[in-house]
Amino acid sequence: MLNIPENLHPLCGPVVWLLGTWQGNGHGDYPTIDAYEFGQELVFQQDGRPFFHYFSRSWILDAEGNKVREAAQETGFLRCLPEGKLELVLSHNTGFTEIWYGVADAGKMELHTAGVGYTETAKEVTAGHRLYGNVEGDLLYAYDMEAMGQELQPHLWARLQRV
Repeated sequence: MLNIPENLHPLCGPVVWLLGTWQGNGHGDYPTIDAYEFGQELVFQQDGRPFFHYFSRSWILDAEGNKVREAAQETGFLRCLPEGKLELVLSHNTGFTEIWYGVADAGKMELHTAGVGYTETAKEVTAGHRLYGNVEGDLLYAYDMEAMGQELQPHLWARLQRV
């Protein structure tokens, strides 16, 4: 159960349901890689200003659900604006950064990339779409990606529980 912080900025109301730590498993797939299963932890925290700090870490799982190795990490800031509008600034351990725009409403958050930058050693990621939803108290998300010369298509999806 979520306890709403007394210092929550009013602009963060549409995404307050995200606050806290979430853990669970998901699936990854893309034409340029082999399909895989992963474990993941997401953390959304706030300090009373109109944004959440976001951190995600994941690890690859074997067929029995055991951790095989570390995987992707990303961190950034979900900036809350009037009328449920959002800006998300992300940085990835794999060498790229993204700016996202979106909206939140009634337990749902949807975002689209507005810009991507990447280092010369990173894989080319050019666009994305993220959908997060509060479903029966769990956090479900889907991430579609355009990268490596492929068109925008499903890449990751997961179901996480609040811990």
